[in-house]
Amino acid sequence: MTKDVIALTERMPDALSVLAGLLAGGPDLRVETTGEGAVVQLCDTEGRPLVSIEAPLLLQVPGEAARLLGPGPEPSGDGPAWWIEARATTGVPQAEQLAGAFAARLTMLLGGRVWPPDAPGTVGAARPLDFSGVTAVPLPAAAQPAVDMLTDEAAVVLQDRPVVPMTSWLSEALRATVESDRSLQIVTPPHCRLSLPTRLLLQSTPSRWVVQDEQCGYYDGLTGAVLRWQEGAFVPDRDESGETPVAETFEEVRPTDDRQLVVSFRTLHQPEADLVLGGALETAWQALTGGPPAGWGTAEPAGLTWSRRQLTDLAYGRAPRPTWTVVVGTPDRPAIATLRVIRTSDGVEEDVTLTVGYGPGEKPPLEALPELAGALVTRHGLKTMVCQLREARRDLNAPPHFERPPVPYAFVLGVAEVQEAGRDVASRTPLAERPLQLGPSARPGYYYSLGDGESVEGWTALGRLVRHLRGTEVS
Repeated sequence: MTKDVIALTERMPDALSVLAGLLAGGPDLRVETTGEGAVVQLCDTEGRPLVSIEAPLLLQVPGEAARLLGPGPEPSGDGPAWWIEARATTGVPQAEQLAGAFAARLTMLLGGRVWPPDAPGTVGAARPLDFSGVTAVPLPAAAQPAVDMLTDEAAVVLQDRPVVPMTSWLSEALRATVESDRSLQIVTPPHCRLSLPTRLLLQSTPSRWVVQDEQCGYYDGLTGAVLRWQEGAFVPDRDESGETPVAETFEEVRPTDDRQLVVSFRTLHQPEADLVLGGALETAWQALTGGPPAGWGTAEPAGLTWSRRQLTDLAYGRAPRPTWTVVVGTPDRPAIATLRVIRTSDGVEEDVTLTVGYGPGEKPPLEALPELAGALVTRHGLKTMVCQLREARRDLNAPPHFERPPVPYAFVLGVAEVQEAGRDVASRTPLAERPLQLGPSARPGYYYSLGDGESVEGWTALGRLVRHLRGTEVS
């Protein structure tokens, strides 16, 4: 099983400190690069990787390391930290020691800490390890640095960390598997959780979270379906009747007073020269948390301080390809958003899912939603928005057991969508409560209340509303 070791340093890694870390395995190991130079690999004499080391990432966002690794890993200094991740290769026990020694050498030279603090190889790292005669398992030609096993059906990634984030190399593995018609399957012990961006991306692709449990073997961490290994992939284990049982561990319902407010919306802008993206998300963030986002990035951890201009420049440079980013908040108010910028024939679309966490005694600001909807309709080109409530963890991470699905609380229709449905249809619905008009009467949007966000009646109301707007509602 591969092991991840992370060095969080106080000062920027320079060439000499990285070289000292690379020499942790002695002078006989080879150094190779992959991923267009973004990943450095320590290899055996045959050129097969033992440890893959990602390019250093500057963490300018307070609390990002603790969000993903738990309390304590941040360096003691007040300034930003550098995150350097080393991944030891499957099937070579000494590789984990090499990753630990590499990370320990960096922190000795640059200040900082190693995660996990008890990683093998961190004690006595000043003395090179003896890797004479050590060889790695050959990798398939199509394997990514994050992939532990590659078959014709799936790319399997083994992870054992408190939270499985959508790191840059896990994101690259996901992209590669989708392009090769494979399934990405992340295998973890039952104590691991998925970050919100990881969960959303797995749910939107043919991927799977595989939890290894002592009682039932393997099961899907998001659906609970019992799994088995068959013909190169984890698949649902069906009984004689063709049904797939649900793991008992998954079905253990754990009541919580924590809540999540989920706001998903899409905006459309004309591709003008002075267009600056991220305004709708920033407006929503301010309305629901009282402040702007703290940071963003193209993967986790999100190391950059929030900047709409930098976001726009990135999307512009990647166009016409879509740009996916993750946006994070401050430790005192857990909030995470995924933002996807898409260039279409109609203009530039921003597809946003913003989730905010609340603990016992904290009330989601539901009263702010109509005003937020009005701002998005009148100033940010809103197409549609769905607001949902769910009983789930305040820290927004997904555990490998049942959580109640979100319940729709409100739906919003933008100006163009009102015109498409017809104003009479949009303003006169079968719902008990009349919609709230947003914006000027000549070109309005509408805010539809769907219930209290606690009962399944919210789903019933949303279904009736959508059928009515589409002209398929049966009286």
